[in-house]
Amino acid sequence: MIQARSLTKTYGDKTVVDGLEFDVRPGVVTGFLGPNGAGKSTTMRMILGLDRPTSGTVTVGGKRYADLPAPLHEVGALLEARSVHTGRSAFNHLLALAKTHAIPTSRVRAVIELVGLTEVARRRAGAFSLGMGQRLGIASALLGDPGTLILDEPVNGLDPDGILWIRHLLRNLAAEGRTVLVSSHLMSEMSLTADHLIVIGKGRLIADLPIAELLSSASRDTVLVRSPQADELQRLLSSSGVTTTSHEAGALEVLGRTAVEIGDLALANGIAIHELTPQRASLEEAFMELTNESVEYHGGLTIAETSVA
Repeated sequence: MIQARSLTKTYGDKTVVDGLEFDVRPGVVTGFLGPNGAGKSTTMRMILGLDRPTSGTVTVGGKRYADLPAPLHEVGALLEARSVHTGRSAFNHLLALAKTHAIPTSRVRAVIELVGLTEVARRRAGAFSLGMGQRLGIASALLGDPGTLILDEPVNGLDPDGILWIRHLLRNLAAEGRTVLVSSHLMSEMSLTADHLIVIGKGRLIADLPIAELLSSASRDTVLVRSPQADELQRLLSSSGVTTTSHEAGALEVLGRTAVEIGDLALANGIAIHELTPQRASLEEAFMELTNESVEYHGGLTIAETSVA
C-alpha cells in the first residue's frame, strides 16, 4: 500500500503539492489523474524518493522508499522510459539492473519475453521506437517482481495491440494482490483499466473514489432516442415541458424522462422506437467537469477565430 499524509512540496514561493492525503490499496488498479501542472509527476517522484517532501510523508508498505532494503523487489516504476544507456542492448540494460539486486539472469529473460522484446533483446536501446522503449521501461519495472507498481503514461507510444496488452497486464497484476498506481491523460483507456481514481488539481486532492462512483455522480440523466417519428415524439415531449435536443435526423436527446417513461409515451401514441439508450457521462466529461477550476491553461480560440480576414 502507498500512503500519503499531508504530503507537501514547495519550490520557493510556489506550492506544487499541497497537503495530499490518500491511500493506494492493493488489489485494484488506481488511476492518478490531473491536468498538466497538477503535481502528479512531483508526487510520484516523492513516492520514489527522487524528491524530498517539504513536509508530510509518503510511504510504500509502511516505509519510506529510501528505507527499503531492496527497492526493486518492493517497487517497480516507470517515470521516464528513455532513461536507459542508449548504447546498451535491452538485455544488457536489464541485466545491469538485475545485478544490483541479485536477480537471476533467468528473470531478465522472462520479463523480456513478457513485454514482447525477445526478438530485439540484443539490439541497442538507442535504436528503439517509442513503443519499444515503453516496453523496455515496463520490463525494468517488473524485473524485481515487485508488490507495488508506479507507472507514468505506460501506454504512450504503444500500438492498439500493445495498449490492450498492458491493460490486461495491469489488471492481472492487481488481481494478484499488487498495488498498481497508473498516471495517464488517456481518459478512454483509463476508464477501461482503472477501478479507483485519485484526482488532483493545483497540487490538491479533488477526488478519491471508485471510478463507477465518479461516473455516476457526473451522469447527464439523458436518454438517446431513435425513431422514424422523432419529430412527432419531440412535439409530445416538449408539450409536457420536457427538454429535447436533436443533432441528427431521427434522433433525440431527452432530458428529464427515463427510458421507461419515454417508451410508454411512445407506445401510447403509436410511435415506433428503434433505440432507447440512457446516456452516461464519459470519464473524459466527468474529469473535465471535476477539474475545470484547476486547469492552469485553457484553450481560448477556435481555428476559425484565429484566421485573418
